[in-house]
Amino acid sequence: MRLKFILFTLFLAANSANAATDTTATKNRISFKYTNEVDDKFVESDVVRLDDKKGFSLQTRAGDFLLKPYILVQTAANLNYYDDEGLNLADQDNIANSGFSIPNAILGFSGKAFNIITFNFALNASKSGANLLQQAWFDINIADEFRIRAGKFKTPFNQAYLVTLGETLFPALPLSLTSTANVDMSLNAVNPSVGLGFDLGIQFHGLIKDKLMYQVGVFNGNGGSLSASKTMSDDNKWLPSLLYAARIAFMPLGNMPSYQGAPDDLKNNKLLFALSANYNVEAEEESANDFRCGAEFSWLYKRFFLSGEFYYLRMNWTERMQLASDFDLIGGYAQAGFFVTKKFQPAFRYDFFNRNGLKKDGFLNSPALALNYFFMRCNLKLQLMYQYVGKYGHKTQLDRDNDDTGLPIHTGMALLQYSF
Repeated sequence: MRLKFILFTLFLAANSANAATDTTATKNRISFKYTNEVDDKFVESDVVRLDDKKGFSLQTRAGDFLLKPYILVQTAANLNYYDDEGLNLADQDNIANSGFSIPNAILGFSGKAFNIITFNFALNASKSGANLLQQAWFDINIADEFRIRAGKFKTPFNQAYLVTLGETLFPALPLSLTSTANVDMSLNAVNPSVGLGFDLGIQFHGLIKDKLMYQVGVFNGNGGSLSASKTMSDDNKWLPSLLYAARIAFMPLGNMPSYQGAPDDLKNNKLLFALSANYNVEAEEESANDFRCGAEFSWLYKRFFLSGEFYYLRMNWTERMQLASDFDLIGGYAQAGFFVTKKFQPAFRYDFFNRNGLKKDGFLNSPALALNYFFMRCNLKLQLMYQYVGKYGHKTQLDRDNDDTGLPIHTGMALLQYSF
């Protein structure tokens, strides 16, 4: 009997302890409720959309700090077929530079602190060296009309670069932005392209009355490099050898979203006109002062998206090069996409690039077709693309034959993307 009494007493004590624990846990759960929800305005990543998203996030109970992690993984299969015209050697294969690749494998964190500072940090495991750090910046949001950004981020030039990475019409950028120019000189270091991408610097930007956006910044001008290696200009003693950039965009129907059509936004109507320019002092290993300018147009109307750009690059040789004439080139593209259903979006793009300069014949000619299928909105997406890259505009066949090798190319690409 004494043993039964002891066991019964222990049983009651255990139940009392469990009840007390449950009560404590309940009180703890109640105490973790937020006293203030953090406004995620200005929280962005340039990789996936984060504003107004109810995905996984962390925040303090006081509502003065918000952290949103995100990932983007892209796996691609590539097939490149080179026509016989572009092959000089008998032992070259028509199929080359093909196989599987990982264009992007990004892990990042974006957030907001004290309701005035937003920040973003992202690593891209598919890159190496300084490009491993894809971006790292913070914004001081004084007002909608005036914000200050510092760190590594996208330069304000080319809409194709500025849109959200995981929400583009095509799985590859236009060749007119990524291809290098054919400078008619024996200069290994002089191989500029129109596109700029990420750089390290500071930028003043803002949105006025939800219709006028401006961006003005100063950058290193050497892309992904994280080192401070710039000097004063030799030709202009008063001017540091940096990249000076500006962009202004007018959006008469309100702020244009950062995506090129999305399955969860099929009723919107937005329009964008933009102008941008930049001047890179002593670029290309101090061989030239590069001036770029461009014009942009975008229209998002319900299921339809249309955009286009035209750009100009002028290389003004520095005095040390002892060259008389400058090098000028132009390029551009137009593209359109339409959601046939909420999951299926075909798209077309035409791309051209005067890579030989305005004083010589020969353009890159690149039409492309894409088919996008959305399994789970933009989170799980399959993109299929066919792209032809050829050359045209030569006066003689000899000029055409001498204009580089490896063209024409037929490219097929399948890209599967997951984002969180």
